[in-house]
Amino acid sequence: MKMDTLNWKILKCLQANARQSNAEIGRQVGITSPAVAERIRKMEDAGVINGYHANLSSLEMGYQLKAIITLRAFMGKLKPFLEKVKTFNEVVNCYRITGNENIVMEVVLKNQLHLESFIDQLIIYGETKTQIVLSDVIKNAPIQPLD
Repeated sequence: MKMDTLNWKILKCLQANARQSNAEIGRQVGITSPAVAERIRKMEDAGVINGYHANLSSLEMGYQLKAIITLRAFMGKLKPFLEKVKTFNEVVNCYRITGNENIVMEVVLKNQLHLESFIDQLIIYGETKTQIVLSDVIKNAPIQPLD
């Protein structure tokens, strides 16, 4: 799909607030509401826009800890882990990566005891390393056009 300047402006608006109306986006980018709707539909159809999500506060939802956990899978345990990780409610993001570790997960946990029991479930699949997140420096930054 051709990503012209107007499409990028629409995406910037949606990434800032996906709940704003097409009319409001149109005012910001200089086109009509139906033209905005048509461009959004085309970007959805092309897979540029994959969905719309609510951004929740894990702290307000009762999770006192956020952690980054890496896993270096034992021989023969990566594929079983890739299936098992989908069942963990604690995992909010999981990436298969290159390097010494195979997996990076972002998890939310109630407390230290919850962290301990979660790690206990992981260690049958491989060696883990855990870092506690103290604060978000950049969170959900918008994707920008390439220069």
